[in-house]
Amino acid sequence: MVSDEDELFAAVDALLARGKDELPTPAERERLRKAAGLTQQDVARALRVRRETVTAWEAGRTEPRPPKRAAYARLLDGLAAQHHADPATSAAQAEQSPTSTATEMSSVPEPGEPDRDVDGQLVRAERQPCVICGRPTPFRVGGKPRHLGNFCVPAPANGDGANATAVPAPARAAAPAPQPAAYHPPVDTSTTRPPLSSGAPSTRTTKAPSTRHTARRTTANPAASAPLADPRFPNGPLAVLDGDGTAHLADGHTLTCPETTIPALVDWALNQAGIGAPKLHRSGKDSDPLVVLTAAAAERLGLPGELADRRGLRLPDDHPVVQQLARAEWKLTQRGFGPWPRIYRPAQAGQRRCVQLAVLPWDALDTRAWGSAADLPPDQLARLLGAYATRVITPRGSTAVSGLELMTALRPPTRAVKDEASGAWMSGPMPGSLTEPVDPAPPEAPDEHPAAQGRAIGEVIDEEAYEWIRDPESLTDTERGQAYAVGVDVNTAFLAAASRLTVGLGAPVHVRAPAFDKKLPGCWYADLSGVELDPRLPSPFTPAGEPPTGPAWYATPTLAYAVELGHQVQPLEAWVRPDNGPYLDPWHARLREAYLSTMADLSVTSDLDEYGYLAAMERHKAVDPAMAAVLSAIKATVKGGIGKLRERPQGARYRPGERWPALERPTWRPDIRAAVIATARVNMHRKMAKTAATAGLFPIAVLSDCVVYPSPGPSPLDVLPHTPEGKPVPGTFRLGVSPGMVKHEGTQSMGWAVDLLPQGYNPARHIKGGDAVLDEGE
Repeated sequence: MVSDEDELFAAVDALLARGKDELPTPAERERLRKAAGLTQQDVARALRVRRETVTAWEAGRTEPRPPKRAAYARLLDGLAAQHHADPATSAAQAEQSPTSTATEMSSVPEPGEPDRDVDGQLVRAERQPCVICGRPTPFRVGGKPRHLGNFCVPAPANGDGANATAVPAPARAAAPAPQPAAYHPPVDTSTTRPPLSSGAPSTRTTKAPSTRHTARRTTANPAASAPLADPRFPNGPLAVLDGDGTAHLADGHTLTCPETTIPALVDWALNQAGIGAPKLHRSGKDSDPLVVLTAAAAERLGLPGELADRRGLRLPDDHPVVQQLARAEWKLTQRGFGPWPRIYRPAQAGQRRCVQLAVLPWDALDTRAWGSAADLPPDQLARLLGAYATRVITPRGSTAVSGLELMTALRPPTRAVKDEASGAWMSGPMPGSLTEPVDPAPPEAPDEHPAAQGRAIGEVIDEEAYEWIRDPESLTDTERGQAYAVGVDVNTAFLAAASRLTVGLGAPVHVRAPAFDKKLPGCWYADLSGVELDPRLPSPFTPAGEPPTGPAWYATPTLAYAVELGHQVQPLEAWVRPDNGPYLDPWHARLREAYLSTMADLSVTSDLDEYGYLAAMERHKAVDPAMAAVLSAIKATVKGGIGKLRERPQGARYRPGERWPALERPTWRPDIRAAVIATARVNMHRKMAKTAATAGLFPIAVLSDCVVYPSPGPSPLDVLPHTPEGKPVPGTFRLGVSPGMVKHEGTQSMGWAVDLLPQGYNPARHIKGGDAVLDEGE
């Protein structure tokens, strides 16, 4: 197993080669980072710290502690070698830690192809001293212990290297260039490329004449970015292809693609372009190259301007492009050649041969998730999609598909295991992952599922998000007399609910009259009609907010909340999953970091006070509309990924009771979806109940993660309760950027809201002036 230190230094190698523990002055740290074109977020992501931590290091307020200190020093030392350290700083470091010239000039064996098993996975064995640096490593190259990439550093002076002879590290001059930021904020200078949000014409480089199968990398501003660290994918995760054959990369460079047919383009993407992305888990798969086709590129490649089959969203099998692929022995997945066609050949020697296309004129980038991203110039779109690919995953379809793919990428279903008898490597299940498809329990199945056929009415779990309005008769004169209705919305509520959530990993087991266990995921048949709650609050047990009238099926989080409220729960029966674990934790962690990083790019950070946060949120979309599109896509990835866990059948040919393709995925898990939504709804009720208990405030409407309160003023600060010291009351809604905290959703007059209630309309749906369901990407 790779140690935390290995992974930490490997991350730093994505920015630079080697360094030492001594640190330059705070001002020099900032100068070196800026000289390399790196953002504080780039450094923070590599070192696994918050951006604010890097800010504090550069301001001199705090100092990094081991093991972060050594990694940070490693980065700064290499930056100094490339960008000429301040003389005073360099002299001070030389006195503290002299470096041997002989060591710097020592030669290093040429890198080799790492050893892989039959499935193409990296071979890991007992940790032995690396033949280059003497530090222990589990990897093998040509059967010899060897660090991969540029991880090698000098062995410790005390000889901790299993008594191996330390071979000097590579000289600084041979260090690879730092990994570029996934996105560069706009800079007001005529010498740099236009910002993502500028709408300016694409900066093109005049291409020299090239022969077929040439990928010529050019850029209008070579200093603006640097090659990616992974040598297999020097040109990043994707390319946006324009009609003149210019392929725009995520880092601002361009390639020349002379191909005019789809089969030739696929071959170019795999063998010439150098695009793709490394896997997110050591047992996972690398991301396939993504080529995004503009309308002009699609026309050049023989694709129609729009799909004639608007229902099936695919080219007919007799279309010339589909026939070209068949003649070239390329295959399409079951969804055919649509807006997101995946083109592949069977793997050879464990290596995938697959290219993902995205056809922009066929609405590959849904405006509900991506806004107007598809209308951007190709170079800006490439950097926008590159930011999403770097922070989330290289898109392979809609944001919902990407959300589901991210789960699998972070927790692959299988891993390489060694057969003790034969010594051969083979594929085995990955602990903690969803390893095989399992059928749901009958109450968990949607109506179309075979397990739901013949099910009695009401014998189905109903764990959905809130849609509730208050009985107008329960409004007091004081509430009606308030001037405003103010809505607050929970940030990425489903993402917050996924944190540390235990879900089932295997098939359900049926039990009669079980004792309730809040740590055991599943669905339980119990009677919660006896739980008495304030009618001015929605019931936490039903999506409509109405109290239950008898026994019903509930997910574990809902029943656990009933116990928290003091109710004695005695289920009549249950479907439980003894095999369980926090499957969504890495998914939550990656998307949370992506969300916070993108918000920081939009000038919304966690160190803002409540007034500063509200002000920043008022203008954050205008800071950079392109990054606002990335933010929208990240939020859609969260919601869509959870929704995709219970994908319904599609197509006019489907008949109820038949199985459909999604059921054969390990990630088709309606029980996990139910657990996440139940947790989000319970979290919402817990905060509403605390707000009512401490401040006497009751909502007038709730829609999913938005709640509307009567308020004397138009701001959330006029209504959300605070302590005498001005702090948010613990357990209530709290303004802030983090998932689970809230933002201002909108304000209308209280009279407007009161008029909607008797008509059955939900004020929370329209509190910001639109339809919250249609605008859910906002």
